Amino acid sequence: MKIKKVLNSSVVLAEDEQKKEYIFFGKGIGYGQKAGNIIEEDKVDQTFIPVGNVKVKEFLGLLDSIPHVFIELTQQIVHYAENKLNTKLNSGIYFTLMDHIHFAVERYKKNINITNRVFWEIKNFYADEFQIGIFALKLINERLHINIPEDEAANIAFHIINAREENDETKDSMRLAKMIGSIVNLVKYSLNINLKQDNIHYNRFVTHVKFFAQRFYSDKMLDDKEDALFEQIASLYPQAMDVAFKIKEYIKQVTGKTITNEEIAYLAVHIHRLTSYDELN
Repeated sequence: MKIKKVLNSSVVLAEDEQKKEYIFFGKGIGYGQKAGNIIEEDKVDQTFIPVGNVKVKEFLGLLDSIPHVFIELTQQIVHYAENKLNTKLNSGIYFTLMDHIHFAVERYKKNINITNRVFWEIKNFYADEFQIGIFALKLINERLHINIPEDEAANIAFHIINAREENDETKDSMRLAKMIGSIVNLVKYSLNINLKQDNIHYNRFVTHVKFFAQRFYSDKMLDDKEDALFEQIASLYPQAMDVAFKIKEYIKQVTGKTITNEEIAYLAVHIHRLTSYDELN
């Protein structure tokens, strides 16, 4: 793999023997290098391919127009996120997050404040990603000597969430967060219970709702045609089942789609666990 163009000290455009182009990220990977030099693999952090994609060509232009500090900040944030989450993020995060951070700083300097409509949901239902956003915000503010407000942490978390879901058909963090928040609030007010966020039953319920929302939006809902579980849960936990049906009606009104009886049954099981916990306190 040979360097075709040094984009900056941390990013190079390279090509293989078949002239296929790649983008390589790595601290110091482009320092002192020139076209024709062999890529030093031990300096490579992330590869983004293929450059033939129209979108990637746009990103190449982006690299030329964005100050180098934003590339460094993005690399630090991505490395921190991957270590905290113990997973590799979609390599596209390097471009999308870098562009977002640059735009956020420009907005801040022009005193343009855009409120995140699902800040509360992201903070409460995507805690790990939100903490990464907080880390990123602190890093940006300290490095650039500015004071971007906390809302931006949730915006950065969106990019991390989407980068984690690269193999999932559902990548719309906002609608997932809205559905999760709406279901949790519906349960809370229907049963008039106090849901403590540090409680294991609450966390299990939120985790189940997350996976349900992902299955719903990717058209992969659980569906047992015989409805054996549905009938059993309806008999055992009638109050929880009533709330689960409210969730069904809410989703029908908002999306026009009907959830399956098996999904209703599992929602009722987790709702019942919440009511059982509340009765003990």
